Amino acid sequence: MPLALLALAVVAFGIGTTEFATMGLLPQIADGVDVSVPHAGNLVSAYALGVVVGAPVLTGIGARIPHKRLLLLLSGLFVVGNVASALAPSFGTLFAARFLAGLPHGALFGVGAVVASRLVAPERAARAVSKMFLGLTVANIVGVPAGTALGQHLGWRVAYWAVGGIGVLALIALALFVPHQPRGQQSGIRHELRAMGNKQVVIGLATAVVGFGGFFAVYSYLVPMLTHVTGISDASTTLVLALYGVGMTLGTLLAGPLTDRALRPTLYGGLALLAVALVTFYFTVHSTVPALVTITAIGALGSLITTPVQMLLMAKAEKAPTMAAASNHSAFNLANAGGAWLGGLAISAGWGWASPNLVGAVLAVAGLALAVTGGALDRGTRRSEVIRSSGAKTPAEEAGQVTPAP
Repeated sequence: MPLALLALAVVAFGIGTTEFATMGLLPQIADGVDVSVPHAGNLVSAYALGVVVGAPVLTGIGARIPHKRLLLLLSGLFVVGNVASALAPSFGTLFAARFLAGLPHGALFGVGAVVASRLVAPERAARAVSKMFLGLTVANIVGVPAGTALGQHLGWRVAYWAVGGIGVLALIALALFVPHQPRGQQSGIRHELRAMGNKQVVIGLATAVVGFGGFFAVYSYLVPMLTHVTGISDASTTLVLALYGVGMTLGTLLAGPLTDRALRPTLYGGLALLAVALVTFYFTVHSTVPALVTITAIGALGSLITTPVQMLLMAKAEKAPTMAAASNHSAFNLANAGGAWLGGLAISAGWGWASPNLVGAVLAVAGLALAVTGGALDRGTRRSEVIRSSGAKTPAEEAGQVTPAP
């Protein structure tokens, strides 16, 4: 089990590295394919579009494929997309390659989360899922700075070759260590789509889009905030972003045990504290040390939300959780786009570089309202924490101690 979770974490590490390293290499990429830096920024959008499209489409196509085989196929597509990015001769082909690289992102996380949750006892499922997500947070500390430095010194194509190499390592690890998991009788595109129509799944996805939009409203403008308001030099911002990644790692480590104990309270608390931290950052951004402490807290609270939302969606989708789990990452990318857009509107309106913090706080509160609404509508049902695989009973149910949830 630990090696299987490590294999899934390696997949998450590669995804996190390729997603964010492009942002740090835009000047080099722009020179390499002969476009302006703003035009090269569309490559980030191409990847995000691939995530939004690929999560439901690829999980739908693979609805009857056993999970391990589907993970291997998706990881192979991830390798192809990054190798194609390294070889792209022009901006047009690079744009298509980044879209291709983004397609398996959400599906890999969704399928991986379901696989991780079924490697352990139900009461430890969130901890297993959070261990997979650790690969993503570690990527922000190690992978993204290393990939950016590699691309700046050896050329941006080398960075994509390196990510492709990580993908190959992930493929080998998945093949060796992840056990076979049959899909069961309740698999298929009809069951997955029916699960997506569950009102709790819809509310959960809306919570992710709106609530996590508050996180991205600030993250998208963190560097200009630090340089224009805090007074940190451009050269130091990479270290600050790594500190943000440290906070995300701490939040992920906390999220697993807390979600296993109390899923909805963890989600409520995470969103409420995120709103408080964002308002606090509006004031502390003017001083270096308080700003750095608050940034770490924001990173931790943002990650604290991820696991309970993922587990909630998987629980409410019941026997067809894969598409719901994958669509969560489409929701996060929509949150990225929406949060960045709303934060940019506040800056453009002349409210100052720190104003996205207040926008983010409002979005976090709105996300909390959605989450509480979902909880209120869910009061008449059994608890959401237990994830069961394809109709299999937990040991407690087999002993007659627990009545299966409706």
